Amino acid sequence: MRNIRLRLAYDGTNYHGFQRQEKTHGPTIQGTLESTWMRLVEEEVTLATAGRTDAGVHASGQVVNFMTLARIPDEKIPKAFNSLLPRDIRVLQADSVPDDFSARRSARWKRYDYCLDNHRIPDVFQRLYAAHVPVPLNLEKMQMAASFLEGRHNFKTFAAAGGESKTFVRTIYRCQVKEAHQFLKIACVGDGFLYHMVRIIVGTLMDVGKGRILPEEIPEIIASQERSRAREIAPAHGLTLAHVNYTDESPFDVFKDLV
Repeated sequence: MRNIRLRLAYDGTNYHGFQRQEKTHGPTIQGTLESTWMRLVEEEVTLATAGRTDAGVHASGQVVNFMTLARIPDEKIPKAFNSLLPRDIRVLQADSVPDDFSARRSARWKRYDYCLDNHRIPDVFQRLYAAHVPVPLNLEKMQMAASFLEGRHNFKTFAAAGGESKTFVRTIYRCQVKEAHQFLKIACVGDGFLYHMVRIIVGTLMDVGKGRILPEEIPEIIASQERSRAREIAPAHGLTLAHVNYTDESPFDVFKDLV
C-alpha cells in the first residue's frame, strides 16, 4: 500500500466542516474527498487531516493523507481528483510519503489567518471570507495585545468546550495584526491549536481594538485559565488554515513578517 499526502485548498462556505458527518448534517470536505476517490478507483479510504476545520472555515494549505492500493502516479492524482471534485475544493499537490507519516501527528507547526473587514459598509466580494466589524478598531493596541500571546503558555482560557485535547499547553511563535485598505489581517503560527482557539483569540483582540480590554490585561487573562475571561468566538468565515509545516524549517525564519 502507498501512503498518499494531499495538499488542499477549499472554500468552506457550503460545507459542514472538514470531518465526515451524518448525511443529515450536510456535506463535509472529508466526505466529499473520500467519495470522489471511490468514484475514481472504486476503493474506500479514510482520510487523516492536519486540522479539522469547522463549518464555514476555509483552507489554502490543508494537508491530508490516506493509504491506498491504487496505482495512479502521484503527479496525476491532483488532475484526477479535480476532474470530479466540486469547484470549491482543489487538490493542489500529491506525493507518496513514508508509511508512518500522519498529517496530524507529523505536523511541526501551522499557520492560521483571520480577516476582518473594518469598512463601515461590508465589502460585497469579501463577505464570505472576512468578518465584518463596522466600528473603529485601535490597530496599535491590537498589535500590542497580540505580542503578549506569543510564547509557550497554558491556553485553557482560549479553548472552547467540546475539544478533545488532554493538555492546554501550546506555543504561539507569531501572532501579528496588520492593516491593508481597511482590512485587518491576523496571523497566528503555532505548534498546535485548541478547539476554536484562533477564533477566541481574534474575538479577544477585537475587544482590545474596541477599548473593552487593555493590552496589558492579556497576560493575566492567559494566567486565569478561565474561559469567561476571553471574549466571544469570532465568526468562522473569516478564518483560513494557510499552512502546515512538516520540516525542520523554523517558523521564525519563514514568517519574519506574516501579513
